[in-house]
Amino acid sequence: MFLDKIDNLKEKYEKILNDLQTPEILKDREKLIELSRAKKSLEDILNPYEDYKGVMEKIEEDEDLIREVQDEELVALAEEEIEELNKKKEELEKQIKEALIPDDPDANKNAVLEIRAGTGGEEAALFSADLLRMYQRFSETKGWKFEIVDYNRTDMNGYKEIIALISGKKVYGQLRFESGVHRVQRVPVTESGGRIHTSAVTVAVLPEREEVEVEIDPKDLRTDFYSASGPGGQHVNRSSTAVRLEHIPTGIVVACQDERSQHQNRIKAMRLLRARLYEMEKQKEEKERKSKRKSLIGTGDRSEKIRTYNFPQNRITDHRIDYTKYNLDAVLNGNLRDLIDSLVEAEREQVVYEIN
Repeated sequence: MFLDKIDNLKEKYEKILNDLQTPEILKDREKLIELSRAKKSLEDILNPYEDYKGVMEKIEEDEDLIREVQDEELVALAEEEIEELNKKKEELEKQIKEALIPDDPDANKNAVLEIRAGTGGEEAALFSADLLRMYQRFSETKGWKFEIVDYNRTDMNGYKEIIALISGKKVYGQLRFESGVHRVQRVPVTESGGRIHTSAVTVAVLPEREEVEVEIDPKDLRTDFYSASGPGGQHVNRSSTAVRLEHIPTGIVVACQDERSQHQNRIKAMRLLRARLYEMEKQKEEKERKSKRKSLIGTGDRSEKIRTYNFPQNRITDHRIDYTKYNLDAVLNGNLRDLIDSLVEAEREQVVYEIN
């Protein structure tokens, strides 16, 4: 049982307490902060565990009492108390399990959102625009800042590609399960025969990285400036304010055209580049780690089909967790909370299962 593993944490906790008293640690601010956080995390597990053990002892005492006494009133009181204690026991077990789940170190970070039209031509580009609005409206409900930094628009106001920066509280933690292939089934506006077509759009969500996390040598960058474009490819100004950066060693190219100055566009382009470089290195490490478990709700691989949006039936299905609801219109209007909560809960249940 998962509770058997907690006794091993006590030794670790005692060691941390001892280390926090040593002069060497007290002089090392970074180490002091690290150990203090570890101490708090262990207390979140050990404190309810002590309460749990107390509840189990009390249940055992009441069960002994029921077996030993003949007084019906005392037996009834003991049985009633056991019922309440069992509820408390379940609550404590849940609390301990959740405390055992490691926090995603990137959960609190801002995110880079990338949407790209795949199979389906113009229809896929139009659905890219639908997904963009969906994420924009969801961001509004969360109070996040949503900034479009680069895009490639079609004549019908769809998007072949669009990239945005989303800033706010726990952005990546909420959107990290959106990476993958989003499939749409509907009658395209370009279809005269009324036939349902299936198209696909790829979504990628990357945690934003700070400068200290990803160092970029200026000598490894090639910078180009060009005129920012508006809908249909029309130039919105004649000055070259848009910025394109190429990281020469990796060949990664990013661009930003939403700001009116080269300086601001370059700052945002660097934010995109850091996220891409870190993600590339992370994926390389994960491929090398062959024994790494495959997540219940997906690997985050961009080639994985994760969701279907069926317009004729107003149905949305997430294939990773057998999630099906008939409220597609509400979801596309930004009502993603139930779906995202279901994905987060599925991951939590998987981790708890592995703990057991």
